Amino acid sequence: MSESFQFQLKKTDGGARLGEVSMPRGTIRTPAFMPVGTVGTVKAMYLDQVRETGADIILGNTYHLMLRPTAERVARLGGLHQLIRWPHPILTDSGGFQVMSLSGLRKLDEQGVTFKSHVDGSLHHMSPERSIEIQGLLGSDIQMQLDECVALPATPKEIERAMEMSLRWAERCKVAFGDQPGKAMFGIVQGGDVPELRVRSAQALSGMDLKGYAVGGLAVGEPQEVMLRMLEITLPELPMEKPRYLMGVGTPDDILKSVARGIDMFDCVMPTRSGRHGLAFTRRGKVNIRNARHAEDMRPLDEQSNCPASRDYSRAYLHHLVRANEALGGMLLSWHNLAYYQELMQGIRQAIAEGRFADFMAETIENWARGDLEPV
Repeated sequence: MSESFQFQLKKTDGGARLGEVSMPRGTIRTPAFMPVGTVGTVKAMYLDQVRETGADIILGNTYHLMLRPTAERVARLGGLHQLIRWPHPILTDSGGFQVMSLSGLRKLDEQGVTFKSHVDGSLHHMSPERSIEIQGLLGSDIQMQLDECVALPATPKEIERAMEMSLRWAERCKVAFGDQPGKAMFGIVQGGDVPELRVRSAQALSGMDLKGYAVGGLAVGEPQEVMLRMLEITLPELPMEKPRYLMGVGTPDDILKSVARGIDMFDCVMPTRSGRHGLAFTRRGKVNIRNARHAEDMRPLDEQSNCPASRDYSRAYLHHLVRANEALGGMLLSWHNLAYYQELMQGIRQAIAEGRFADFMAETIENWARGDLEPV
């Protein structure tokens, strides 16, 4: 732990980076996967379980928490860490992505965005300053600038307008954040799928000397090859000595290939959302536990896992729970998926430390392709 926010780049292996973010509430081993706790809960999970899977940090959502229970109430109750019983680092996104998703329920201008709550229709205004204020009230350790995220496909003109706006908002967020010892504000690179706009955004944000940088506006429907190409264009423009966060990504395959290009931090709802719908991610690829072939299969999802959900429950039982719409099915599969993601991240970190990341990635992809029909 550190009383200040520090990032140490320990080793590189090709483009892959092994590091540590140290801050007062704990150390984040990178590459890191951050489970998403949108409204102060990682869905279908106890936070003690989340920690036991190997998570060093979770993510909370500014938009949802400002609507309920409200940032002011969270502050009165001692802050988000105390309220949800998670004493470790928390990153909050700015709320920009969720607000932009409201389309017809919002109005955007230079000052910020005015929107109607999806909960009760009440009117709210979020400026860059208000986004930082809310994140401060929540008490998060890493705060994100407010940005405008454009859904792809979009015209280059529209992408450029949003990117320039996001840069102006980043400056305002930096001023609003000020100097908060032990905490950090990250800027967000925008620019859609236009290479020169990604470069301009990354260079401008680098000039602001922020504590970390995120790549936003990807994983919004574009093909994986577009996402990876944008990373290849963007990351060389960001400081080597600062952490790099790819927002909202993704599948295990996305994570592996993004680590290979130099990303340090990830978040995604996929492991828990997929788990609630009967889909498991495993060392032998994806397993749809709803399929009839699992109805009498007494194998666990992964007998080599340290996670009880992966190791101690049969596929037959999981199949029954999911088909019967029992809540326990989603809970166990979410637990398994989060454990698998953290086991993958640990494997990635160890491979980089040992200088064999390329081999690890090739073996992992080969195992996924082999499938799970045969005993593991």
